[in-house]
Amino acid sequence: MSEQAGGRPLEAVRHVEVGEEQAGLRLDNFLVKLLGSVPRTRVFRLVRKGEVRVNGKRASPELRLQPGDKIRVPPIRLEMTDPDAPAVSRVPKALIETVRNAILTEDDRLIVLNKPAGIAVHGGSGISFGIIEALRAGRPDEELELVHRLDRDTSGCLLVARKPSALRVLHAMMRDGQMEKGYLALVKGQWNLGRKRIDVPLRTDLRVGGERTVRAQAGGKEAVSHFAPVQFFGSKATLVEVALDTGRTHQIRVHAAHVGHPVAGDEKYGDEAFNARMKAKGLNRMFLHSHRISFDWPRGGNFAASAPLPPDLGNVIDAMAEPRGGRRR
Repeated sequence: MSEQAGGRPLEAVRHVEVGEEQAGLRLDNFLVKLLGSVPRTRVFRLVRKGEVRVNGKRASPELRLQPGDKIRVPPIRLEMTDPDAPAVSRVPKALIETVRNAILTEDDRLIVLNKPAGIAVHGGSGISFGIIEALRAGRPDEELELVHRLDRDTSGCLLVARKPSALRVLHAMMRDGQMEKGYLALVKGQWNLGRKRIDVPLRTDLRVGGERTVRAQAGGKEAVSHFAPVQFFGSKATLVEVALDTGRTHQIRVHAAHVGHPVAGDEKYGDEAFNARMKAKGLNRMFLHSHRISFDWPRGGNFAASAPLPPDLGNVIDAMAEPRGGRRR
C-alpha cells in the first residue's frame, strides 16, 4: 500500500505483522503509532466497527498484541492540510509543562509521574489529550507507553515505559502479582472491618447511558482488594490504604461501595449526602491517590517510588481532624 504526497487516500488494505519490539502494545496505541496523523478517536471507531482485524477476528482497542499477530488495517482517507497551518491536534504547551513538572523520577527504562487529578492518562471519549500525549509531545524521539492506567480523578504514581522491552517486563509482573501498588482513599463512615480482603468479581463490560459502569456481580472478572484503616474520623469517615491483587476498572471504588464504605467524592458509585458533607470540608474531587509502587526487576534491583498526598487532599484531612469548636492552635 502507498500514500501519495499531500494526504491523498490510502490505496489499499494494509496487512501488518507485529514484531518483537511491538509486543505488549495495546492495539489502539499500535494503530496510533502506525497511522501517525489519524486522530485517536477515529482509530477507536475503526476498531469498534470491526474494520481493523487481528488474526482475522474483531478485537478490542485494549487488546495486548503478541509477536506474529497479523493486523488488517483498512484504507483510510486523510484530509489534505496546509503544512504551515497550526495542527488541530497539537498538545497545548501548558499541558506539556504540567506533565513535565509532574515527573517524580526516571531512568533509562521508566518514568514515574505524580499524576495530577483531573487529567486523563490518554485521549479518547471526548478528551483530546492526556498524560501520554503530552509526554510524547515533549519527547518526540522516544517510544513512550503507559504501563497502567489511573482514573481521570485519581492522582499519584503512574508508570510510563521508555522501551518496549521494559513494557513487556512490567506487564508480566503485573499479571503475575509481582508489583505492589498502594492507594489512599477516604471512605464513608467508621471502618470496623479491620484489615479486610475483598474478593468480589466485577462486571466491567456494562454500559449505562453509553457510559461504562462496573458492578460487583457473580460471573464477573476476578477482583481482589486489601483494605486497611489508617486514620479514623469518628463515625464520619476513615482514611484507608488499599492494595490490589488485580487491576480491574474502578475496582477500589466498587469494592468500597460494595461493603458500605464508598469513596468520598465519587459521583458514580458514592453517597450523595456524604459527598456533600465532604465538599463542605473542601473536597472538590474524588479522594483516591496512588501513593506508592514497588517491584523487583527480574535481573535484580528493587524499584520503589512514592507520591505524597497532594495539598488539596491533605487539606481535607486537616479539616476532618479539627476538634469541635474551631481549628487547632
